[in-house]
Formats: sequence, C-alpha cells, structure tokens
Amino acid sequence: MGVSPRLLTPNEHLAGTADVGQLLARLAELRATPASLTEQHPTVTFRLLPQALQRWESAGLDMGPLRYGLAILRPRCAALGLSRLLPLERVLVGVQSSAAGAFGGFHHPNQGYRHLQMYAVITALGPMAVGQPEHPDLAALDLLRAYAHDCLHYGSYRSYQLRDDEVIRSQYGLNFRRHDGRTYSAPDLEDSLTTRNLGIVMEGACDREARTIARAAARQHGVTEPVDAVHRYAFRDITGRLTMADTDALARDEIRAAAAPSTAAEAFLKSMGGFERAIDARYERFLAEVGRDEAEDLHTTVLTSMITGVLTPLCVWLRQRRGPKAFEALFLTPTYFGPVHPA
Repeated sequence: MGVSPRLLTPNEHLAGTADVGQLLARLAELRATPASLTEQHPTVTFRLLPQALQRWESAGLDMGPLRYGLAILRPRCAALGLSRLLPLERVLVGVQSSAAGAFGGFHHPNQGYRHLQMYAVITALGPMAVGQPEHPDLAALDLLRAYAHDCLHYGSYRSYQLRDDEVIRSQYGLNFRRHDGRTYSAPDLEDSLTTRNLGIVMEGACDREARTIARAAARQHGVTEPVDAVHRYAFRDITGRLTMADTDALARDEIRAAAAPSTAAEAFLKSMGGFERAIDARYERFLAEVGRDEAEDLHTTVLTSMITGVLTPLCVWLRQRRGPKAFEALFLTPTYFGPVHPA
C-alpha cells in the first residue's frame, strides 16, 4: 500500500504486514500534532523554525550562520545517502521563557529529535527572557548544530512494529532491539573513556558531523569566540573545540557558578560537560582506537550504515582490519541472544 511521505521519514519501514493499517494509524496519530511535546515545557513559547527565523531577521538579527550551514549540510547528507532533510516546519524552537533566568541552547533539558512524533524540539541559545538571542550569530550556529544533528536522526533507518497498541523500534540505524526490549549492545561503564555501545556510537557520529558543519559555517561567516565565559564555552562546544581542560573545568561547581549568569545557565554548562564526556569524547576515542589513521573513513562508514540500515559496509570495514566477526566482538552483549525470562 502507498504511504504518504509526510507520514514516514525517508528510511523508516514497517515490520510485518498483518497489522500495517493499525501501525500506520497509530503513527499518524502520534505525528499529527506537536502539542504533547510543547506541554513538557510549560514556561516556554515555541515557534516553528521558519517563523522564528523570519521574526528575528525582520528585527535585524543576523541568522547568516544557519543559512550558510544549510548550504553545507545538504550535499554532505546527500553524500551519505540522505536526500530529504528534516522539514523546517517540523522543528519547534523555544524562543522565550517566563521562568526566571531561563537559558536555552543545545543542552537545554528535555529536547532533541522525537522519532515517534517526527518533530525536533530545540531552544535558542542564551537567556530566554526577551525572545531574541543575546548573541544572534552564535545562536544561529547553535541552531545549525542542533538541526544538523537532528537531521541525521530523522534520516536514520528505523523499523517499526506494534506491541499491543505501542509502536516500538526493532531496528534503529546500527542497533537492534528484541521484542522484550533487550538491545544489541550493553551500556558503557560509567567511568569509561571510550565506548562499545551502539547508541553512544550513533549519537556521537551525529554530533561529530553536526559540529563539523557548524565549524565550517562559523569559519565561512566569521563567527569568533565570545568574551563572556558561558558563550565562550558554548562556541567551543558547538564547533567541536572543547578541550579536556574545559570539561574538567565544567565539572567543578565553583567554575560553572562563576561563568554562568543564572542557575539555569549553570545547569546548561554542567549538561554540556557531561555530554562531552559521555558522548563526544567517548566517540572520538572509539574512532581513534578502532579507526586509527582511518578514523574519518570509519566515521563516514558508521553514518552511511546508520542511514541505510545496511550493516554490510561497516562489518566488512571492521572485518578487513580487525578479523572475523569484528562487529560482534566489539558490540554484541552476550545477553542479547539469551533466553527470554518472564516478567
């Protein structure tokens, strides 16, 4: 049966055929309105990304870095096999908040791409009291990083099926989930400096690519590092230039408090440092350990396999360099194929 391209992303698939009508109806219901997403942020005013851009640019704010970045993003995604990007009208931007000291940006709580609703929820970088970014060019760069990141999630392979009335994913990119919820790879140890978890690998790959695009846009548009501490850290984070010294500093309460204009901004910085340690730094270490001199090629292969859902190129790449069953040796947790235990 034909499926509207507005209902499914380019690489989403329906597993099985027995209940396909019910599955499609459930997805259509979930994707009809973003109300459930905005309700999670009761103090925040949201606008669709095109509306937010139009308002800001009409007020004379420079959103050029985002415009530059979109021109970089499209061909890079096409080279990875993703020809259709997340529609801009399915991106909700938090532009203003009534909460005292509210601070938005990539590390604002409870945002990101929501695959069941097929919407992205992001907030504009900086203090959110007045509804206009304090540093427009940096806010545009942060929106670019978030949008590019979410485009890769949007375009990644997904296989859906129904469990009772619940829509569940049996495959997402490189990762598989059994009907009882078990995933292919185990969580990393809390203090690990690298990763063997496919969820972290995919999240890290998306963010590495997004920050590469943001760095190129910053260079083309001449965005430079701000003077004030919180936006200086944000610039380094957006462009992939956070150092180990930066993340060590962000782990210290007194340094965050001195850098942040509000408790919300301090929480933002704490989240930034945690994300860098748990996702980006671990993924970079993984590329260095496994890819070595071919880290960039491994990164591209990971992204391509995520988007297509075809693991053969990645498995072959790993097998040629690390021997038979290298993918399984790196990522498979023994419990994945273990017996099913009743709840």
